[in-house]
Amino acid sequence: MTAPDGKCDLLDVADMEQLLRIIQSIPSPKAELFKLWLAQVGYERIQEIENPELA
Repeated sequence: MTAPDGKCDLLDVADMEQLLRIIQSIPSPKAELFKLWLAQVGYERIQEIENPELA
């Protein structure tokens, strides 16, 4: 990527799947609420796919 100063910098990036896997691997109790929220959202999305009327 080109930085604001015009220099090119190499960056480490992750796609959505990789970000979710990183979040899953965080052992901190502070991450648990976020993990539970992600699980709930995933469950709801699967329900919507199985029954489009829920969407």
